[in-house]
Amino acid sequence: MEIKQYNGLCDDAMYIRKTVFIDEQGFRDEFDEIDKKAVHLVAYDEDKPIATCRFFWSDERNTYLLGRLAILKEYRKNHLGSIIMNKAEALVRENNGVSIELHAQEQAIKFYEKQGYSVCSEMEYEEHCPHYWMRKKL
Repeated sequence: MEIKQYNGLCDDAMYIRKTVFIDEQGFRDEFDEIDKKAVHLVAYDEDKPIATCRFFWSDERNTYLLGRLAILKEYRKNHLGSIIMNKAEALVRENNGVSIELHAQEQAIKFYEKQGYSVCSEMEYEEHCPHYWMRKKL
């Protein structure tokens, strides 16, 4: 497996996010202006894109935000979420980041807690899905 870094949204990250968030989970507002400024990571199995996430600095929250973590269904349960998040966190550290936050779907809270994140907000809805803000000190 190889992880590549892109400045801005690339076709492979778009494909994974469309498959997971729009086709599987029913989200509509998947792509946004942040995609243009975010760093996108894409994991590949040979030449096939299989996982992605993005991160960027948020002036509003005064920290880095990690988001849009998506893994194709047939590659889940292979620790790819942890692997790609670790890569993103390492890159944030290289940019002198001291913390990172994410907006987690309720069903993913336990996964993120295993990665060292803690819930730091009340539940709120993003489209039809309950989410919580989570934070990790790096």
